[in-house]
Amino acid sequence: MLKDILARRVLIVLGKGGVGKTTVSAAIAKLIAASGAHALVMECDTRAPLAAVFGVEPLFDPQEVEPNISLMTLDGRHALEEYLRLVVPSRMLLKAVFASRLYQFFVQAAPGLRELMMLGKIYYEAGRIAAKPGRGTIIVDAPASGQAMSLLKMPTAARTTFADSIVGKEASNISKMLRDRRHCAIVQVTTADSLSVAETIENHAQLEKIHLAPAAVIFNRTVTPGFDAHDLAAIANRHGTRSRKKNLEHLAELADSELRRGSEDRKAIAAIRAATGSPVIELAEYRGSAGIELIDRLAADLARNGEIETAEIHTQ
Repeated sequence: MLKDILARRVLIVLGKGGVGKTTVSAAIAKLIAASGAHALVMECDTRAPLAAVFGVEPLFDPQEVEPNISLMTLDGRHALEEYLRLVVPSRMLLKAVFASRLYQFFVQAAPGLRELMMLGKIYYEAGRIAAKPGRGTIIVDAPASGQAMSLLKMPTAARTTFADSIVGKEASNISKMLRDRRHCAIVQVTTADSLSVAETIENHAQLEKIHLAPAAVIFNRTVTPGFDAHDLAAIANRHGTRSRKKNLEHLAELADSELRRGSEDRKAIAAIRAATGSPVIELAEYRGSAGIELIDRLAADLARNGEIETAEIHTQ
């Protein structure tokens, strides 16, 4: 299942802020790159956290950050200006357009257009990848859930509004790309946090209504204790000095907390499966890990849990 998802040309990664969506996006890119295919990560956060992790300046065009991995920042306003550069032949006229108060007002008053241009950039880069020899996948680290949902709904709204105009036709092409299950997949990321779980289930239902049901849910920071209640009882029943007894009680409290967290994770995963019908891929919590180290660990987790040998991934 995961092997099939990673073989798509475009992967859009959704999730509530704070669930580790950006790190998971980078881990997916690492796994694809390890197969010999090329991965282009588009981060929609203009603060560019992944650029910082890889130690590069954020750019609006792809830049290689590791072998087989490129990174770029996806920004609606920049994408709109890039599009206008393609359709307005005169540099002087283009400069006048960008400097005009009307243009500034138009960009601010039409946020939906910026969102459409962001998707247009994804569509354009996907076409470039398809035209090149070799294999490649775009991984879109989408904005936080609310904005991402607006982003994904925009092509349908624009197609209805602009009909057979240039904008309407562009929206139609983007809509077809998003709904083409052979080449595009949406993946949700969540944790056991109740708000994250509720938002994942709600967004899944909304996406189903517009025929964009996610292919899978990645459950991040899963706790799987290597002990059970019997082990706790054995600790509690041990005898010793007062200080040793106190240490054992503290250890038992920590272990009990870990067991409760593991139980909450199982309940959350069961609730997501029941409500969405989607496969759930579990990633462990790696306390103390960050940056490239964490990305590498999650990539290894994805390969292990998806039962993937990197050579098996063949992007379409």
